[in-house]
Amino acid sequence: MTNKKDVLQPSLWTPRPVEETIAVYANWADNYDAEVSARGYQTPDRLAAALAAHAAKPVAILDFGCGTGIGGAALRRAGFETIDGTDITPEMLAKAAARGIYRRTWHSTPDDMGFQTGTYPIIVAVGVISLGAAPAETLAPLVAKLNSDGLLALSFNDPTLKDHSYEDALQAEVSSGNAEVIFREHGPHLDDVGMGSDVIILRRL
Repeated sequence: MTNKKDVLQPSLWTPRPVEETIAVYANWADNYDAEVSARGYQTPDRLAAALAAHAAKPVAILDFGCGTGIGGAALRRAGFETIDGTDITPEMLAKAAARGIYRRTWHSTPDDMGFQTGTYPIIVAVGVISLGAAPAETLAPLVAKLNSDGLLALSFNDPTLKDHSYEDALQAEVSSGNAEVIFREHGPHLDDVGMGSDVIILRRL
């Protein structure tokens, strides 16, 4: 079993500037898959299964913040076939592209997501909008990239749920009439550390 200290250094679930986040994941790219798999990383498959119950399979999906492609692989296992991926960390993105599961991949930046509004009827952001990764302010622009009835599937792990800024951002989208929550369920995230996560699906109004 992976030593708990190996994957948690530096501490993942703390706020940091985007440049430091990119550096953390760039340095982690070679070992990321093995380490999170050894810990029992459940959220990607939970999210993909939930999405499969709410969306048609022949549809184009954007795996936003795709990392090394673990989320894309989970979407494939759930029956989705047309998946594109983007990430802000080139080293992680190269791993994702090498999997051969994405139709196309590209490097995005915090200032330019690299796609137009309405391009994708479904956007997935598994473990992306979370403490220590993308800030809560990322949620609203992602919702805005969807046309009416488009879906955004995301997850908040336990540390993220304790940081009220993320829940506040979610509720702001709902209360403003931009989106509605059509699915939300708490379940296992990382088995090895007993951490859970909420899987959430939003529908654009």
